[in-house]
Amino acid sequence: MMKRLLSVLAVVATSAVAQAGTIDGAWEAKSSIGEVDVPFKVEFSGDGANFKGTLFDGDVPVTSTSGKLEGDTFVLKFDHFLGKLKGTIKDGRIEGTYSNVGREGGYTHEFSAVRPSNKPVVAAKDVPSIDGQWEIPHESAKGEKAWRLIIHQKGDEASATILRIDGDTGGLKGRYQDGKFILSLFAGSKVLRLDVVPTKDGTLDLTLHSTYAKFLTKSGETDKTYLKYVAYRPADARAKGLPEPTDPLKHTTVRNASERFKFQFPDVDGKVYSSEDAKFKGKVVVAVVTGTWCPNCHDEAQYLVELHKKYRDQGLEVVALDFEENEQQEQNYKRVRAFVKHYGVEYPYLIAGAPLEMWTKVPQAVNLNTWPATFFIGRDGLVKQIHAGFASPASAELNTELKKQFTETIEKLLSENSTASR
Repeated sequence: MMKRLLSVLAVVATSAVAQAGTIDGAWEAKSSIGEVDVPFKVEFSGDGANFKGTLFDGDVPVTSTSGKLEGDTFVLKFDHFLGKLKGTIKDGRIEGTYSNVGREGGYTHEFSAVRPSNKPVVAAKDVPSIDGQWEIPHESAKGEKAWRLIIHQKGDEASATILRIDGDTGGLKGRYQDGKFILSLFAGSKVLRLDVVPTKDGTLDLTLHSTYAKFLTKSGETDKTYLKYVAYRPADARAKGLPEPTDPLKHTTVRNASERFKFQFPDVDGKVYSSEDAKFKGKVVVAVVTGTWCPNCHDEAQYLVELHKKYRDQGLEVVALDFEENEQQEQNYKRVRAFVKHYGVEYPYLIAGAPLEMWTKVPQAVNLNTWPATFFIGRDGLVKQIHAGFASPASAELNTELKKQFTETIEKLLSENSTASR
């Protein structure tokens, strides 16, 4: 009798452990924008107050800052984005929402998720080649005439990003099906789907589905959830006389190259930093105009943290001139504090004002309209170079090129006379 009881208890215990662990691992999820699905991957691990979740920006993991799993429900917070993923597990399926607070008011997306199918993926036949760089003619409010489209393809699978002067859209991934590539992204503050249709004339017909499409359309189209474009190979674009994408090193300039770059702002705790402080005197300074609501600013911050650690002992200082919404300023900078903690920022992160105050708070700049904008300042306090936007790892070779530019500029400025007067 006792042996049978122990056997039953063992089965119950095993069942309980199995039930507790059913959410661990990868799930295939699906949300929507307008009338179209947005497929994405999400992974879970842990339990109780140690529960974690990971979304993916291309191949880059975006992990929750905290979470809790209680019974069949969970909540995951992505505080550095003011994002929250909630879900309920039932019959091997997850139903939930992802909400985000951003500069344009934020959004809430419903989603569902199931375990990955064991069925083998059958590669599509006669898949056209779209690999490489493309250009998208587009006149933006920032003065651009074209964007870049970077695609990496392997068989019927592809990843892509659209690179604007501010930065790229992040890593969209997917595959070829029913005559088009369906590429999507669901992570942090980015929820996108890009449909790519190769045409007989060698161009690509693009449909970009976005929660924020309405902000990029003509006045009155408030319900717009998608935008249409055409992409050309660079050589074909030149042959047609189409303009090139904007050079990020020439987009923003300064009014007077002989005028020292000045700033004086507090951090979130009220400590004031000034360009006249001994901390910055005679140093090479990288000053970035940024905002934690800006996805591309998240991309750049991770790289600036690396540069700061690598070169600070050689005389480099990094400082963020952060512009946050009034709501965030009234809420004690919750997202800023989480952002600094999550990315391990050790350089001053200063609150310069609200986004619409950027032009008055950084008066030395001309055509300052990108997030981020990075100022490289020599030991003499003068601006030597300005880089508009930031191409993330999703931009592949263009991200590599950007990092090379940043590194070469910093090393050149560090090599200059360390006793230069400021």
